[in-house]
Amino acid sequence: MSVYADTSFLVSLYVLDVNSARADASMRRTNLPIVISTLVELELTNAISLRLFRRELKTAGAKAAYTLVRKDIEDGVLESKPIPNVAFERAKQIARRGTPRLGTWTLDVLHVALALQFGAEAFYTFDARQAKLAVAEGLALASLSS
Repeated sequence: MSVYADTSFLVSLYVLDVNSARADASMRRTNLPIVISTLVELELTNAISLRLFRRELKTAGAKAAYTLVRKDIEDGVLESKPIPNVAFERAKQIARRGTPRLGTWTLDVLHVALALQFGAEAFYTFDARQAKLAVAEGLALASLSS
C-alpha cells in the first residue's frame, strides 16, 4: 500500500517527541518508499529549525535530523515529489467540500490533495483534523499505533 506522510508524522520520526515511538513502529510496518512532497521537505526543515529557536533541540541534534532526512531521500526511504500545478485545483475542490465541515487549514488540504495526486492509498499524520479530511477524501488512515 502506498503511503503519503505529512510533516507531523515526519517530525516525530526524525526528532524525539511524544509521537516518536508510534512513528518508528509505523515505519517498521510500512512498504517503502513513503511519498512526500517538496512542501513536506520545506515544512520539515522549518519544524526542525523552530525546535532550535525554541531551544527544544540543540544544534547537533538538528544537524543530525537534517542529515538523516537527506539520507533517507537519497536511499529511497522517502520519495520526494514536486508539487504539480493540478494539485492546487484539486485542493480547492477538497477545501470546498471538507473545510466547511472540518475547519481544515490550507496546508492540510494541500497535503491531502497531494496524497491523492501522487496515488497514495494511505496517509500518515498525527493531526486529527487532517486525518478526518484524508478519510473523507477516500484515503485509508494508516495505523499509527505502537
